[in-house]
Amino acid sequence: MDLSTQITYLFILAIPIACIAWTVTHEEIFREPREFCVRKSQDCKSLVQRKFFYLFTCEYCFSHYITAIFLFIVEYKLLFTDWRGYLVSLFALVFVANVYMSLFAFIRQSLKVEKIEAKLKDDELKEVKEENN
Repeated sequence: MDLSTQITYLFILAIPIACIAWTVTHEEIFREPREFCVRKSQDCKSLVQRKFFYLFTCEYCFSHYITAIFLFIVEYKLLFTDWRGYLVSLFALVFVANVYMSLFAFIRQSLKVEKIEAKLKDDELKEVKEENN
C-alpha cells in the first residue's frame, strides 16, 4: 500500500474510533455504566481494578483499546509491513482520533454557548415586550 493510501486510511479509520470512544465516555446512552465505572475507579481497593474501571471514563485511554480492536479487525499497518507498522498505526490512530474528539468537543461547546446566548437574548426580548405592553 502506498503512503498516500495509508494516510487516507489513517484519517478515515480514526473517525469510527473517535465516535465509539466519545460515545462510551460522554454520551447519555452510556451514562449509567459510566457512572458505575467512575465509582469503581474511585472505590476499589486494588490498583488494577481502579485503573481497569477508569479506562471506561477517559476518552483518551479508551481510544487506545478501541484502536487495538480496529487494528486486529482491519490489519492496518502504517509505514512498515511488519509488527512495527501496527505499533506506529496504533499511536497515529489514537492521536488523530483524539484530535477529532477535541474538535468535536470544541464545536459542541461553542454550540452550547450560542444556544445559551440565544436563549438569553430571547428572554431579554420577552422582558422588553412585556414592559412595553
